[in-house]
Amino acid sequence: MAGGMKSLAKETFFYGIGSVLPKLLSWLLSLYWAFALPKISDIGVLTNFYAWVALLQVILTYGMETGFFRYANKEKDPVRVFSTTFISIACTTLLFFVAALLLLEPAAFALGGVAMKPRYLLMLVSILCFDVLGAIPFANLRFKKRPIRFAMIKLINVVLTIIFNLFFFLACPRLQAIFPEAFAWFDISHGVDYVLISNLAASVIQFLMVSPELKVRFTFDRVLWRQILRYSFPILILGVAGVLNQTVDKIVFPWVYPDADPEKANALRELGIYGQNFKIAVIMVMFTQAFRYAFEPFIFARNREAADDRQSFSDATKYFIIFGLLIFLLTTGYIDIIKGLFPERYHVGLKIVPIVLLGELFFGVYFNLSLWYKLTDQTRWGAYMSVFGFAITIAINILFIPRFGYMACAWASFIANLAMMLVSYFLGQKNYPIPYNLKSAGFFFILSMILFAGITLVYTYVPNVWLRLLVNTLLIAVYIFVVVKKELPLRALPVVGKYFK
Repeated sequence: MAGGMKSLAKETFFYGIGSVLPKLLSWLLSLYWAFALPKISDIGVLTNFYAWVALLQVILTYGMETGFFRYANKEKDPVRVFSTTFISIACTTLLFFVAALLLLEPAAFALGGVAMKPRYLLMLVSILCFDVLGAIPFANLRFKKRPIRFAMIKLINVVLTIIFNLFFFLACPRLQAIFPEAFAWFDISHGVDYVLISNLAASVIQFLMVSPELKVRFTFDRVLWRQILRYSFPILILGVAGVLNQTVDKIVFPWVYPDADPEKANALRELGIYGQNFKIAVIMVMFTQAFRYAFEPFIFARNREAADDRQSFSDATKYFIIFGLLIFLLTTGYIDIIKGLFPERYHVGLKIVPIVLLGELFFGVYFNLSLWYKLTDQTRWGAYMSVFGFAITIAINILFIPRFGYMACAWASFIANLAMMLVSYFLGQKNYPIPYNLKSAGFFFILSMILFAGITLVYTYVPNVWLRLLVNTLLIAVYIFVVVKKELPLRALPVVGKYFK
């Protein structure tokens, strides 16, 4: 078990570099957009667009990444699994691209109304296609346990995206002033175009960097393909419902929010405020995703190597909760610093941050709990639960956005993720019992909520920013002290240190 936890810790670290650091840099870039783009509604437009991208990316990969991991560990010839899954995704991606070209204008209006111009959709489709084509090669890097290469390619991608954005938003205005004729094409009011162009260029380069993984002898095994599809299809339903739980609020908001403006300017402005503050919760999403990249291959490999290693799964979930709650306290405790990263006109939406953070933590725990149906090949249960969560999310959004605006979006995420987490736990204990340490999880959750209440009181009644930060630091230190005292006693520190050598 120690060896497995050591491997999980190492891979979480490297995948953290490959997923968390790029997301952190992308997060900083998206905060910069709030300064670079002239209108709050521009942020709303981008929030809506990238919600569609997240949904369509799940549809176009249709669970093949998880199917690849399952059968690459199960079959004797992982290269055959790789080539079969890649050919499948390449064919469906090509069909999607052709269909998008044929239906460009009506599809643009259907997806985003007046906000979604056909040229926007063309760029979004192109970004999607390159990202989807790279999904299985990236999965293969994870399967072959090459987290450093994975991390470097992901990092280069986001660095290039930042460089292209800075070229448009910082360099072009200065160059236009010096060479007005050569840069007459530049217009800051077209900022959304420049964001999408930057993303597309970086996606093309990223695919080229991961393309060496395609240097294999391609074969297509129809029997294997059908097996993988049967396994992956419920994961597609799960993924679609899951991503809709995360993005449907941003997709439907412009249509549900009451707005007499035909250009949906007011709705997009409110969505821009919500989207910008929602980005703070990306801190929790980054942690969850880094853990997921390492945890999914880990559980399948441990299940193959050991007949019954459920204690490892329990320990991994326990530490996920402990560190997730620490991230929650750090984010809310230092919100005075974080809110300085985007303009004051967006600060009105800060009240959603604690709600969304906890919702994302619940979703992360739900993902950890979901291993029971993956290991028992009962992935249909994941689909059922995700549809259940989506039903809650869409119902709350449609019913309450007209009255409560983006606060309804935040509470919908919180309630749906909590419900899925609880249902997954109880079903899992019936079908694949794991001795989760509920006492420990409950203790640290209650402790963090008590400390959060203190942080909230300090934020409300202490006017001096530096004094607030000092008191909040002490409150967070209490949590860290208790974690070390209960879970990392001094005599265990040398052992823990070995995991990171």
